[in-house]
Amino acid sequence: MKNTHYEHLGRRMREYHRTHQWRLSEGGLFIPHAYSNVGPESLSYWDDVGFILNGRRIIVRWQHPRHVYADAIATMAWKEAGDDPHEDWVRESGTKNYKMVGKSARRKKQSGYTIGSAPEAQLQYYTKLQQIEDRMTREGIALEVRPSWKWTRLRWAMGVELVAPLEVRNEKELAQVACLARGLILQKTTLGQEFPGFVYDRASWLNEQAALSSCSDGH
Repeated sequence: MKNTHYEHLGRRMREYHRTHQWRLSEGGLFIPHAYSNVGPESLSYWDDVGFILNGRRIIVRWQHPRHVYADAIATMAWKEAGDDPHEDWVRESGTKNYKMVGKSARRKKQSGYTIGSAPEAQLQYYTKLQQIEDRMTREGIALEVRPSWKWTRLRWAMGVELVAPLEVRNEKELAQVACLARGLILQKTTLGQEFPGFVYDRASWLNEQAALSSCSDGH
């Protein structure tokens, strides 16, 4: 049975693609980020890349497993730190700034926003949160991250959420992410074939943290 909602989304995607041109590289890729400041040995965390497949835009939102692991550390740190004592302090302590406009300079227009100082309880909470996250970063957490991918439907494109142990430090390496995503979509390969038995765990994280610490000490 046809799904009219998905058919409608498909038509909207194709129409959007016809009326809004995508700026593509010579290799046919949409590359939103630059790599001029990325070193050849840098560790990668996430990136985006787009391409056209069967007349539809595909946007790949890629993460390295270490990024998933780092996000999990941040989430666990928030949970351990407990409730934020005054999470609305930024909005509540801020004041609007205005400037006079118009020929007579009698009309006011908001020109900015000044944020007040954080309450002492808030500063203590942030310190506690940072200490917890630092500890978890040093010790690692009990988590295993495996390669994965799934479709997501957007209004303007088909999305692919991809977790795979690739390094992306330049456009050539980004093209490998697009190639992998295309192969997965067309069922020409699987993550099991590409990364047999791969798992990113505490040992992986601690090994990388040690390497990063060694590089920092060397400089």
